[in-house]
Amino acid sequence: MKSNIFFNRENWLLFFLFLFSLLINQYYGNKGIFPIDGFGNFDAGFRILLGEHPFKDYWVNTGPIIDYIQATFFYLFGISWQTYVLHASILNAILTITTFIVLRKFKLNIFYSFLYSLFFSILAYPSSGTPFVDHHSAFFSLLGVYFLILSVKEEKKIYFILFPLLFGIAFLSKQTPAAYIILFSIIILILYSIALKNFFWIKYSLISSLLFIFFLFTFGIINGINLNLFLDQYLFFPKSIGEQRFENLSFSFRGVIDHFKFIYLSFLPIFYINIKNIFLKKNYFKEKEFLYFLILFTFFISLLFHQLLTKNQTFIFFLIPILTAFSQISLSFDKTRLNSFLCLTILLICLFATIKYHQRYNQDRKFHELSYVDFSLSDDAGKIDDKLSGLKWITPDFKENPAYEISLINETKVHLKNDKRKKMLMTNYSFFSIILNEKLYYPGRWYSPDGTTHPLKGNKYFDSYKNLLIKLIKENKIDVIYIVNSEKNLNITDNSIYDYINKECFEKTTINNLLTSFELKNCNEING
Repeated sequence: MKSNIFFNRENWLLFFLFLFSLLINQYYGNKGIFPIDGFGNFDAGFRILLGEHPFKDYWVNTGPIIDYIQATFFYLFGISWQTYVLHASILNAILTITTFIVLRKFKLNIFYSFLYSLFFSILAYPSSGTPFVDHHSAFFSLLGVYFLILSVKEEKKIYFILFPLLFGIAFLSKQTPAAYIILFSIIILILYSIALKNFFWIKYSLISSLLFIFFLFTFGIINGINLNLFLDQYLFFPKSIGEQRFENLSFSFRGVIDHFKFIYLSFLPIFYINIKNIFLKKNYFKEKEFLYFLILFTFFISLLFHQLLTKNQTFIFFLIPILTAFSQISLSFDKTRLNSFLCLTILLICLFATIKYHQRYNQDRKFHELSYVDFSLSDDAGKIDDKLSGLKWITPDFKENPAYEISLINETKVHLKNDKRKKMLMTNYSFFSIILNEKLYYPGRWYSPDGTTHPLKGNKYFDSYKNLLIKLIKENKIDVIYIVNSEKNLNITDNSIYDYINKECFEKTTINNLLTSFELKNCNEING
């Protein structure tokens, strides 16, 4: 028995896939950094270890569960940049081997299953390399979709219990695309259950969903997370942003068709076969093959729509190997005479797309705005602190002189370390509390001047953020607020403070090209 397990080909392939997918992400997660995206959850994980919680202790409009997962990684493996990247690497590995297992359950040839899983591992998390809300939401949704498909295929209770939990984790990673996928999945399951007059699916998935919601409520009550704060920060404020983006949404051939052409091509065979079968087969809509198609189709459409709405770089090219694999599975069901030729064609298309997007998003780090950067100029982030060792430091704002940026950061670090007063920090260099081992009471996880990270003047939820900011200052007896900014990209302006608290309450001092202090004076707004 032991020898069979040891010499089992699939086990060795799984081991290779796990190792490869982990190491490739670990490598690219250390290649350059876009501070606002790359550090977003880094400090937040540390804050959880210090006993703080999102919504209550800092403003969060995306991804609170990522902070808790990161805190767990820090607790288990130590507080460092490598542990931070490991979080994303492990998820990349889990997704890759799950993809392989799912494809094999659908009887896809072991060679093709391996190749498509390998391609997936290259296009999945390495584009970011570090934990990021969009990726987590999409990938936990994908795991949920996998278990949803398996629940239909094998009708096992465990799958019906697991997929709602994974959808819940996806939603708490980021509201979209998870919300779209959850909504479509509910509609599909209800309609399918009515068509078959079998409500087995709904029963167990509903129980699982209610247990998940009960756990969330219990967790919130135990940790003093006010429900209204959660609703304002995670549902209502992001909803207002989404509505604005939807109103301003514009389409172009380049943006909708050409940019995603390889995704469309990978989905074309399965789309054609299912549309054909709708007309040729009686009651085809009741068959499991049609249900697989609907689930995959709505997953694909949800991600595409999300990508069109988001301001972040494209990250959904991981769909190509997944859709290609299921297209090949559909071709095997269809038994077309051109099966072999079509399978080879879509495999070659998938291979070409993988190489193309690997170069653009992994090698060139386009997702982190580092295209056309000379990575030979990157410096060792360990010069800032040992906890950042391994990160090859180069950012979009200082791509020609990363050593100068590091020197400014170190100058800032020394100043903050020598200031023994109670401090609050606003920055997208979200690592200072970690390297100083000190609470710095960031009011938010990240800062953008366009109002997507926290409410600006005129927003309906402006007062909610203002009240949280003042509460943090009062409760923690803050003496000075620091802004750490890039001298070339002023994401955090004076208005990040003055719009919420009268400027007469502060004495402003410019420390260096990164650091500005706002010393609090006696004022009714704070001291009253």
